[in-house]
Amino acid sequence: MKKLINDPANAVAEMVAGLVAVQPGLTRIAGRNVVLRADLPAPADRKVAIISGGGSGHEPAHAGYVGAGMLTAAVLGDVFTSPSVDAVLEAIQATAGPAGALLIVKNYTGDRLNFGLAAEIARAGGIPVEIVVVGDDAALEGIVAQERRRGIAGTVLVHKVAGAAAEQGRDLAAVAQLAGRAADAVRSMGVALGSCTLPSAKAPSFTLGDEEIEFGLGIHGEMGARRSAMLPASRIVSDMLDRLVEDLGERSREPLALVVNGLGATTQLELMVVASNALDDLSRRGVKVARVWAGNFMTALEMPGCSLSLMPLDDELSDLIDEVTLAPAWPGPGLIDEKPTVAAPTATDDILAGEADGPVSDAVRKAMLAIAEALDAAEQKLTELDSVAGDGDLGASMVRGAVALRGVAAQQFSTPSKALDALALALRREIAGSSGPFYAIALMRVARLLEGEASPSADLWGKALAEAGEAVSATGGAKPGDRTMLDALAGAAEGWRAARAEGRTGLEAFDAAAAGAAGGAEKTAQMTPKLGRASYLGERVLGHPDAGATAVAIWMDALARSLRG
Repeated sequence: MKKLINDPANAVAEMVAGLVAVQPGLTRIAGRNVVLRADLPAPADRKVAIISGGGSGHEPAHAGYVGAGMLTAAVLGDVFTSPSVDAVLEAIQATAGPAGALLIVKNYTGDRLNFGLAAEIARAGGIPVEIVVVGDDAALEGIVAQERRRGIAGTVLVHKVAGAAAEQGRDLAAVAQLAGRAADAVRSMGVALGSCTLPSAKAPSFTLGDEEIEFGLGIHGEMGARRSAMLPASRIVSDMLDRLVEDLGERSREPLALVVNGLGATTQLELMVVASNALDDLSRRGVKVARVWAGNFMTALEMPGCSLSLMPLDDELSDLIDEVTLAPAWPGPGLIDEKPTVAAPTATDDILAGEADGPVSDAVRKAMLAIAEALDAAEQKLTELDSVAGDGDLGASMVRGAVALRGVAAQQFSTPSKALDALALALRREIAGSSGPFYAIALMRVARLLEGEASPSADLWGKALAEAGEAVSATGGAKPGDRTMLDALAGAAEGWRAARAEGRTGLEAFDAAAAGAAGGAEKTAQMTPKLGRASYLGERVLGHPDAGATAVAIWMDALARSLRG
């Protein structure tokens, strides 16, 4: 596993140095991996200090939550390793005044020992200290006793409640009581799609098969409570919420805070899919979500996966959650806003109006369905080719095109022009990127050429092929030889012209056009790209045909075969 570090032994210290350099509200204890608020007043004027921490590798936890309204200090150990007693003690001594300090500790043996002993030493030195232990992991029901549950991402909500209470000037007992209420209330569960690798290690902490996931894991790269086959996001979310809602019992009927937490390698796209599914699922259960956040709160290095946290909110906890904080990693109030969706503009297109079938309607519908089937079958091939020189989305785009084709095939169109106009509309709506617009432009141009023709002649179909290529060239600026879909379209048009020049029939000319498209696509394997994403790679793509040109060859072949039989 490649990582952007220097010496693994110094990675945490360098991370802390970078963090305090880029966050003006943060400072550190010299030579220690302890991050503090930079705006602390004189000791006599300080409010209750809120201190948390643990092993590193969970960023933005814990140092990202240092700031007015959340933590006063974060004590960072090595990756996945509890900080030392002395480091915790120094954090207490550096931040606590007469009001004392509250330590928020995740329920791991190392953290409890080191924070607990530091608290004892501080108390012996005259500093009032209380401890709240967070064990929000609900996945281990029946595996460990409830008091031994691990502390995971729900801990961040405890930070927020305690920090807000301290900022309001409440005394240590009151702050500890509120933090304890939050810790008792919150429940979390995680799922991993893969493992993570420590900076000092050469292999992941565990391995999963390509189609396996791990439910109920912690945040230190350890395995979870059970392994499962890969499931759709909605099923994964539902399985986690089953456990969380069951564990909350009657309290699940109260308004809840929901945290969708990424474990380090999960994209924002995936986290928002999870958030959407979680909100929908909870709504179906009759559970009210009053606050929601989605992002990276407490990660496990580069682990792919997420966790869900639920915390019942009474009025007092809601107010504390809503208090403003200057902690750089806190995302904001998380208020649920009932946003009405904006209705889509009413389509003015009249091209979908049904009319009586024309003489070639059946042939057009049959060809559309044949092309759709061919594009579905070619999804993996097109994805692999597009991944060589592009972003790998062409296979999925062509599958969406196949869906659009089938929708158009179900309509009643009297002429090829009507069908092509309808197809252009469907493709532009279904396929984003460049493929949809290129195909829509070509089809609209051809539809204009064939307008009013119930049964176009062979020569008119040949002209339509050439017109499609010209439309693509004029819009995108490509020319034959640039390694684009135009090379296949140009090959198809040339094959048609040659066949007709030899006196071959229209059906034979379609066969020749399909062969010409295939030949044009194959030639792109030896072309240096001049346009599009592939042009950034230059000669690195040689030996692989262009994905867009290959797609043209695939549907041209399906079209020709459909007309033959």
